[in-house]
Amino acid sequence: MFHPEALPLIFAALMGASILLYVVLDGFDLGVGLLFPFATEPERDRMIASIGPFWDANETWLVLAIGLLLVAFPTAHGTILTALYLPVAVMLIGLILRGVAFEFRAKAPLGHKKPWDTAFWAGSLMTSLSQGFMLGIYIMGLEWSLATMAFATLTAGALTVAYSFIGAGWVIFKTDGALQLKAVHWAKGGIWGVVLGMGAVSAATPLVSQRIFDKWFSFPEVVALAPLPLMSALLVALLWLSLRRLPTRDDSFAWFPFVGAVVLMVLGFFGMAYSFYPYIVPEKMTIWQAAAATESLSIILVGTLVVLPVILGYTVLAYVIFRGKATKLSYD
Repeated sequence: MFHPEALPLIFAALMGASILLYVVLDGFDLGVGLLFPFATEPERDRMIASIGPFWDANETWLVLAIGLLLVAFPTAHGTILTALYLPVAVMLIGLILRGVAFEFRAKAPLGHKKPWDTAFWAGSLMTSLSQGFMLGIYIMGLEWSLATMAFATLTAGALTVAYSFIGAGWVIFKTDGALQLKAVHWAKGGIWGVVLGMGAVSAATPLVSQRIFDKWFSFPEVVALAPLPLMSALLVALLWLSLRRLPTRDDSFAWFPFVGAVVLMVLGFFGMAYSFYPYIVPEKMTIWQAAAATESLSIILVGTLVVLPVILGYTVLAYVIFRGKATKLSYD
């Protein structure tokens, strides 16, 4: 049905799309968790209500991405996860802590939610920092040294602040009143984390590899790539201007900070994808070298084409059903 050379490309695209959807969708609910210390208990209840119908399904995209990496690129799966074993373990502990805290805070008596709120924040922080650290190590070629760890620490902090920004954008979009106003102030601080993160990654990526440097700065590639940083800079400026004018009386443009943050992440993702293509393990293994046998990929693709529309379908359905502002949290 598909040319053997095309199958690895298809799976790389599917895996990339899954990672992007995870970063965007789970990014905002991780960001909401990161903002817990700055909110009162009633505000935390409403923040939980805003992500309650979505957060568990958002993590499906992470499972799908890792599953595709395992079955379609088994050699790369072993290399990448071996190099990232420690931060992956921290991420999984954080995700477990988040899930437990989310459920147990619903069962806690009135006045006893604070320990579980703290656990939810801690799980969100562990997950965000570990993902940012993994991003930094991946960009640096999966090499561990003082220099790469320092860079990974920078990207860990930057991605965490970026998640808090998209989380604040979600709260602006899904709430109103005093909480919405507070979220605007959170976003004004968080936007600089996005700028720092994108700037650090953009500065370091071409320095890691002469091949990537040439892809960025050779002519005519440099002209073709110019719209990415220009669009990002324009979008940051528009986000800052919109935050200075929010909230509005009629709640107009309350959606813009969240949508703008999503677009920024999409632009950053495409910049990284262009830089590292065709390598799945930076400078060591291309997607064709890491791919499973053609027969295996053909069989897996059939299952993926069945499962993927189901995941997309219930994701879209959830966001349609629970559209609008988050209401008071109730467990009745």
